[in-house]
Amino acid sequence: MFTPRTPRIVAARRLQRRRDRDQSGRFLAEGPQAVREALAADAVIELFATPSALERNADLAALAPEVSPVTDEALAALAETVQPQGLVAICEQNDVSIGEALAKEPRLVAVVAEIRDPGNAGTVLRTADAAGAGAVVFAGDAVDPYNGKCVRASAGSLFHVDVVRSPLSVVDLLQDNGLQVLATSGTGEDDVDSLLDGGHLSARTAWLFGSEAHGLPSGLSQAADRRVRVPIYGGAESLNLAAAAAVCLYASARAQR
Repeated sequence: MFTPRTPRIVAARRLQRRRDRDQSGRFLAEGPQAVREALAADAVIELFATPSALERNADLAALAPEVSPVTDEALAALAETVQPQGLVAICEQNDVSIGEALAKEPRLVAVVAEIRDPGNAGTVLRTADAAGAGAVVFAGDAVDPYNGKCVRASAGSLFHVDVVRSPLSVVDLLQDNGLQVLATSGTGEDDVDSLLDGGHLSARTAWLFGSEAHGLPSGLSQAADRRVRVPIYGGAESLNLAAAAAVCLYASARAQR
């Protein structure tokens, strides 16, 4: 049984660092939900599990190409949560190029531009998946989609949609592919409700979302076809990124259906 000092555990722990994830093309997926989705996507290379977790999740272990029993201490070293659930898998990264994603002619795309918070990014990814988006683009100096917190926040959606890492100059490619590009902005001249009522959201659409601290880079916002705000009807100053993304993406999902 592997311990924290076992070379395979030591090597796997390095995947908690972005540099090592980028160099190896691998990442860690933690917990039964993430492991289940990774197995369904044929992304799992090796599954580390405590004996008790193997008993609870025998169905998942049976699907893994390689299962390595580990001590509770070794699992804790691999996990990034306070109360790990006994399963951590090494997975192959599954992002695609922007060209590959657009070749499938997605009707709905979410672009997260220079977003640094992995929890927000993972939640947007999960929301985009739920709303039926075909791709999520991490543009510019954005958080790594394979960051452990981002993977957990995506709740398996990382394996359902095309994940793209792209330069900020992505708007032209989206427009050339026939997508209208809508930039979210608290001061946008259009609002989501009016666009929905006017039938504008039934078209193929890419939504641009910026960081909560700085918003969208100005060049990206200006390159979009419209700048759109989420109307605030109460006293709140604003919505957080994940909530605003949910409003916008579901408005498009409703219009497109």
